[in-house]
Amino acid sequence: MSMQQADASANTAQDVRGAIAQRDLVVDLIRTACVVLVVIVHVTMVGVGSDAAGLRVTSPLQELPWYVAATWIGQVMPLFFVVGGFASAVGWRSTVARGGGARDWVATRLVRLYRPAVPLFAVLAVGLGIATVLGTPADLLGELAFGIGSPLWFLAAYGITQCCVPLMARLHATAPWRTLAVLLLLATVVDAVRLGTGVAEVGLLNLGPVWLFAQQLGFLWADGWFARRSKLLLAGVAVLAYAVLVPITSVGLWAPDMLQDLNPPMLPLALLAVGQACLVQLVHAPLTRLMHTRPAQAVVFLLGRDGMTIYLWHLPLFILLNGIGLLVGLPVPDPGSRTWWATRVIAVVVLLAATLGVARAVRRFDRPLPRLVPGADRPAWPILAVAALCTIGPAFAVMQLHLSFPLALLGAVAIPVGTGLLSKTVAARGVRTM
Repeated sequence: MSMQQADASANTAQDVRGAIAQRDLVVDLIRTACVVLVVIVHVTMVGVGSDAAGLRVTSPLQELPWYVAATWIGQVMPLFFVVGGFASAVGWRSTVARGGGARDWVATRLVRLYRPAVPLFAVLAVGLGIATVLGTPADLLGELAFGIGSPLWFLAAYGITQCCVPLMARLHATAPWRTLAVLLLLATVVDAVRLGTGVAEVGLLNLGPVWLFAQQLGFLWADGWFARRSKLLLAGVAVLAYAVLVPITSVGLWAPDMLQDLNPPMLPLALLAVGQACLVQLVHAPLTRLMHTRPAQAVVFLLGRDGMTIYLWHLPLFILLNGIGLLVGLPVPDPGSRTWWATRVIAVVVLLAATLGVARAVRRFDRPLPRLVPGADRPAWPILAVAALCTIGPAFAVMQLHLSFPLALLGAVAIPVGTGLLSKTVAARGVRTM
């Protein structure tokens, strides 16, 4: 090896170590906390009971007088995209440092995101198929399928933002504030057209601007921008973001319930992302000290490593566990009663344990693509485009049309095809194969 090659290798290794050194354990904590909070919200939002009229599903959480106000704190998906932006910025820089590019990034990220979904779609297809053959009432089956499939919107939205990381990273490097301003303006325009025309489907266009805006905030976090700001400024920006939310959700254009503003995503979620990013930085120091303790690291490692599997499986398992309880005659408290609320802690613990069990069983699906060897490259863009359609497409269809047996079957077939295409390698440009 020549001296220049040795220097280049050393510089590349140093760049990679520098990218890894940017890892912020608070990001892991927040990502894990967001997943657990989603589980808690759904366990308290879905009440399954039975009476003389038969099986009924209610939403005790939404019946509470403080529910709407709580969504301004409990709606954590904007923050999830912010921390996802941080991780993407660090990951993209690491990819570039080791000589990778946009195709390597897209293939790697989509496989990591969608492989865990393969067994889920297969199980859902089998389950819904059997329920249909057994003659389950269509209304009940549709209601259960709607609940089970509701979290799958995240696969579509996050997959889209991950595909955009290489482009958005370049825009961030050249014009970070202009990029944020344009995304915010686009989100406003899309909402204005949707509200003006009454065509709800127009709002789907905001899957880009709203979530990319939150992702770009994560890029700023990775740059250290929030860490360099004074606490007074961060508090002021957070207060301003929440203050703007008050009038725009009070005039009937946007719902004050931040969960209603989720699908399709709307402008208030972008403002919520700003406030949440600032608030996290205000408590970053104590959270960092917390993450230096062994118990916190153990919990985050235990739940965080299987975070995607927990997110994907928690609702199907929750409904399954409730169904088994009713079937075997377990005493089920009336949803919304004091006893029911008192059992929510137990329900969360049992559900997390069940999802961790499933995660262990399907862990082989949660393996990343191996790094490229010298002389190899990811497939060409047309192949990647087909693969992206196969992976993102079923989740997008569920988000728009709601889960059904045909869509579950589509995902069970298309997603493995997509991840299979993404897993293939070709000879790098300029490299001849023998």
